[in-house]
Amino acid sequence: MPKVSDNRKPFQFRLDPQSGVPIYRQIIDQVTGGIAAGTLQEGVQLPTVRQLAVDLSINPNTVIRAYSELEIRGVLTTEQGTGTFIGPPNVARDETERQQLLSRFVAEFVSRAGANGFTIEELMDQLHAVPRDRKRR
Repeated sequence: MPKVSDNRKPFQFRLDPQSGVPIYRQIIDQVTGGIAAGTLQEGVQLPTVRQLAVDLSINPNTVIRAYSELEIRGVLTTEQGTGTFIGPPNVARDETERQQLLSRFVAEFVSRAGANGFTIEELMDQLHAVPRDRKRR
């Protein structure tokens, strides 16, 4: 299952303790965001619970909670003795369900960004700056 390593830098987690978002939720959001952006692809190995806890200076139980939730959602797979990996893409949804889900994501994204002082125009500029050569999931 592990992918052959290429020359890309490993995925970096960044926490914002002042955001008001629980740390486990930030980890979940960063993994799912990395998948959506194409920086995390199927088969990529994530740091061990212990290593990520040390790197981020957080309690290992916080990492366990995030990884467990991602595993329940089918985003991650854990192989005993080998590690935790990005799993295969989730089963395709019908178009109506996809659009409803996208609307919820956008509403949450705009709300969270607005609460932090960002305008819709700033969000759009950043979205347009995301490379378009990423494969759509």
